[in-house]
Amino acid sequence: MAKYSEGFRRRVVEDYLAGESGYRALGARYGVDFSMVRRWVASYRVHGVAGLRKKYSHYDAQFKLSVLQRMWQDELSYTQVTALFDLRNPRGVATWERLYHEGGLDALAPRPRGRCPKMNATQPDKRAEGKTPEARTREELLKENEYLRAEVAYLKKLDALLKEKARAAQRKKRK
Repeated sequence: MAKYSEGFRRRVVEDYLAGESGYRALGARYGVDFSMVRRWVASYRVHGVAGLRKKYSHYDAQFKLSVLQRMWQDELSYTQVTALFDLRNPRGVATWERLYHEGGLDALAPRPRGRCPKMNATQPDKRAEGKTPEARTREELLKENEYLRAEVAYLKKLDALLKEKARAAQRKKRK
């Protein structure tokens, strides 16, 4: 739900247009930031009541680029562009501009929202998955055999080192 209803926004805008008070006074009276009142009034002047309605929209990269080009061409502020194109967030235009300068048109393309899909914790072994032991070549089998022999030799050496350390500790204790 929106923080401020459409009727509330319309009442604030109508009070401003009636000439009762300025942006700051109306903002203080209704408990709204004066910049919000200014934005509502600008949007109402350009788009009427439709400018005060809640709006859900996603913009493609081409639209974002056209907004930025219009802003640069006419030297408009973020707030003016927001009112002109009936956008809801002037900071969004600033973000579009930053993204465009950093990455070009591709950076303006909408990205998928939400959490990334969960990946499997372990990837299946492609070698074992693709071929059965009977289907492997002689070279592959010899290579695997060599690898396994090296692994066993390494583990035997590690075991011997650990036993030697234990013996040395025993000798040290006796003395």
